[in-house]
Amino acid sequence: MSGMKIGVPRETALGENRVAMVPSVIASLAAKGAEVRVEAGAGTAAGFTDAAYAEKGAKMVSREELLASADVVLQVRAAAQVPAFRRDQVMIGFLDPLGAPQAMAALARTGVTALSIELMPRITRAQSMDALSSQATVAGYKAVLMAAEKLPRMFPMLMTAAGTITPARVFVLGAGVAGLQAIATAKRLGAVVEAYDVRPAVKEQVQSVGAKFVELPLDTAAAEGSGGYAAAQDESFYRRQREVLAKVVAASDVVITTAAIPGQKAPVLITREMVESMAPGSVIVDLAAERGGNCEATKADEVVDVNGVTVLGPINLPATVPYHASQMYAKNISAFLLHLMKDGQLNVDAADEITRETLVTRGGEVVHERVKQLLADSTTG
Repeated sequence: MSGMKIGVPRETALGENRVAMVPSVIASLAAKGAEVRVEAGAGTAAGFTDAAYAEKGAKMVSREELLASADVVLQVRAAAQVPAFRRDQVMIGFLDPLGAPQAMAALARTGVTALSIELMPRITRAQSMDALSSQATVAGYKAVLMAAEKLPRMFPMLMTAAGTITPARVFVLGAGVAGLQAIATAKRLGAVVEAYDVRPAVKEQVQSVGAKFVELPLDTAAAEGSGGYAAAQDESFYRRQREVLAKVVAASDVVITTAAIPGQKAPVLITREMVESMAPGSVIVDLAAERGGNCEATKADEVVDVNGVTVLGPINLPATVPYHASQMYAKNISAFLLHLMKDGQLNVDAADEITRETLVTRGGEVVHERVKQLLADSTTG
């Protein structure tokens, strides 16, 4: 039986500099009998040369040859570059199935078996495969650097011959992986950091990375959804939340927002009025910009000025730190692939929770229950 052929194409989504596989993880797949084929130039934007891949045993091929011969295609932004797949070919990557269910229906019609990395269940044995968390780490780090670059102040307190410089005040909204990394990065740069999350259970995590946890007099009993994510709340809850957050926002030099609900529009936590209450020169970095934004003034992939307050709406921040983002993603996706492999071949077993939860299309149909429901709702709505 010939070994499974794994294909790694160059990403074609606009601004996507990451690559799904880096040279250092190829050996772990080869040890299981797989052959890795990489499109020439696939890793160049992330800092990985063709020579580095070849040195680790990968075969460098053209895009046409790769897509024609690969049993499994590994991608980062998979839905953005759907090529001419062969029926039953397997693709693994970020698919945005909850945000773009119609695209999944179109993908299903090609006959491809598609597994979506962002649907990875948050269970202990899948931690090494959790690419959403690894990429959120990069986004949280980079958000702080963006804010520091735009802010007309320095972050740390400095005692100089010209007097004492007071530290910047940073407020992080949302204490998931991105938020915690943002807190830790801002703290390392010397800022005074506060943070808020609708889930009171994360208070200890916030404090452990050096921030003061802002407590609000709100009923948060139903705030935590499945898999450790925040659950969506009703509009009256968000209105009361905005009212009590307004004072903290007004006193902050930098606000970084990270609140997102999988597959849904991001909740608006900061109104335009709250932005206007901030001092001129203040900065907001909205990491939920791609999902509509946590800030009312946010425009995706744009810089907005509101009375001297800069509102940044970056999208796909991990692609701006492609070397380490690719390194982490490759570890996640190779761990997932090794989990799926049995006797050197892919074994897509829907009885396994990890496989079942990530499997979106198979045999010409959408098979994931949540995606099927979204498609059904779109036709009846």
